[in-house]
Amino acid sequence: MEHYDIVVIGSGSGNTILDEEFADRRAAIIDSGTFGGTCLNVGCIPTKMFVLPADLATSPSEAAKLGVNLQFCGASFTSIRDRIFGRIDPISRGGLEYRQGLENIDVYTDEAKFVDPHTIEVGDTRITADQIVLAAGSRPRVPDVLGLDDPSLAGSIHTSDTIMRLEELPHRLVILGGGFIAAEFAHIFSALGSSVTVINRSGRMLRHEDQEISQRFTDQIGHRVRLRMSEGLVGIDRDPGGHLVVLTVDGDGVDYDYPADVVLNAMGRVPNGDRLNLPAAGVDVDDDGFVVVDEHQRTNVEHIWALGDVCSHWELKHVANHEARVVRHNLLHPDDLASSDHRFVPHAVFSNPQVASVGASEQSLLQSEIPYTKYVQEYADVAYGWAMEDEGHCVKLLGDPGTRTLLGAHIIGPQASTLIQTCIQGMSAGQTVDEMARGQYWIHPALPEVVENALLGLGKEMDDATSPSAPQGR
Repeated sequence: MEHYDIVVIGSGSGNTILDEEFADRRAAIIDSGTFGGTCLNVGCIPTKMFVLPADLATSPSEAAKLGVNLQFCGASFTSIRDRIFGRIDPISRGGLEYRQGLENIDVYTDEAKFVDPHTIEVGDTRITADQIVLAAGSRPRVPDVLGLDDPSLAGSIHTSDTIMRLEELPHRLVILGGGFIAAEFAHIFSALGSSVTVINRSGRMLRHEDQEISQRFTDQIGHRVRLRMSEGLVGIDRDPGGHLVVLTVDGDGVDYDYPADVVLNAMGRVPNGDRLNLPAAGVDVDDDGFVVVDEHQRTNVEHIWALGDVCSHWELKHVANHEARVVRHNLLHPDDLASSDHRFVPHAVFSNPQVASVGASEQSLLQSEIPYTKYVQEYADVAYGWAMEDEGHCVKLLGDPGTRTLLGAHIIGPQASTLIQTCIQGMSAGQTVDEMARGQYWIHPALPEVVENALLGLGKEMDDATSPSAPQGR
């Protein structure tokens, strides 16, 4: 039986742990999937590489507002696909070959299951380890719904893991779900030429966003795709003619059916901890199946650590990378443990429009009864917004009138994923709204002025809220 100093289960962010500082330790990486993990192969990177051509495909409508006549003459889905995976697949293969070539690291490509806290079964092999890192990631959730896992329909029903490798652009795509995966693929496929229908049991898209942002997004994407909100999925079947059809029902019991060439199941993801036989190791999981960790990314079993989607409810690559750095430090310095900083975790949705957020939403502040002040700055009211003839996009800020710090920032519109960084940095540094707004230059007339003006507006609202004549409360 092979024994290792460290075993890492998962080759995504967990793969970044074993650098040259571990050269004197015997280690193993276990991953039965595609080497490199979700982000590289089926997540963040390829989806954003699809988003860019989708953005270009939608540019004629934006150009028309500015007096420029552009035409969209179609897109070669296979060319886009092959360009993307022609770059990504070699990176994945190269990463695997590099790890296999290191003398101190063994790579296993079978599934891992615990036998006891120090023993792991990998295929027909058993190995032991002093330290174990769980970085097994997550997978698409497949609800128990009629037809969703029917083998006879498998070629037409996809998840985010498989839909980017289609042989051709579907004429009719039905997307199940209303979260960020559904939002991004709705933009990609509708822009490239598919007729897209989104079916969502909630009344809004992106319901976990700030409610005002969520509603704006729903209204705006509804101009480009067919939205069927507040409908529950009944099943997927074939009609008498053999064509795929998605069956739903609304709150009043009215049945609907939607013909489709391809169905995308975008109804969330689940952590892969349930595939590891964690009870044999004594590792605790929460009610949602996520591995429970402390601030040092350590599980309840002292020598077992966890990071990324297998333990993180955020399910974000930048969070997994941060947690991997923490685990790496703690493996190297067991007497000086580092802690993860999850105070200000941002995220972005690369749809059209883009959405980005950090910190508290207004509904969460209302539920917590934390005093707050808010300000909404429209893109259309700053100079670059005039240049774009912008409509409906904004920066929404929420602040603490007592400390004058940001509690939350929410942006919907062009470059949202970039514009949010100023807010993330200010919150992380503990700056006040006033320091963020006037402690630096803002290039005029660049689009970041929309954030500057939002900060100035929030500061004014805070002044009014704390003035002696201001009404009590919010």
